[in-house]
Amino acid sequence: MDLRAAFSDEEWARVVAAPMLASMAITAGEPSGLIGTIRESFAVAAAIQKAGGTEDANALVEAVAGAYDTAEGRASARAVLQDDIKDRPRAEVAHVAVAALAEIARVVEARAPAAAAGYKGWLRAIAQSVAEAASEGAILGIGGERVSEDERATLAEIDRALG
Repeated sequence: MDLRAAFSDEEWARVVAAPMLASMAITAGEPSGLIGTIRESFAVAAAIQKAGGTEDANALVEAVAGAYDTAEGRASARAVLQDDIKDRPRAEVAHVAVAALAEIARVVEARAPAAAAGYKGWLRAIAQSVAEAASEGAILGIGGERVSEDERATLAEIDRALG
């Protein structure tokens, strides 16, 4: 079954943007400086790139990851991010991104219920890998804590949003 066909164009754009929204929620919740932000960006990119490809891979996860291989998919994800978070104060971005994830989770549960649990688990794993990508409070990469209290709080919010 073509899971893409289960969604309207707007819904699909939001489903594709969800990994970036999960990343933005963590990044906005605890800014990590330039190097940390770069590491967090690489973490979400790596998670998208390695999605699927296994025997038990979730078809929706594979379809979303495949959308990032196209200019159209990347552009639609960027457009969702701009619509949701552009010109918002940093303190608001995490909450807006988490609320968007909750909405996307409801859409996926309604449109692709068999794939919903795997997709939501993938989004949660992306958020976790982004949170672990850079040590908070480190000086030149030395010391700090792997996942800050603010990041743990944002991960808990993401858990609640995804159900």
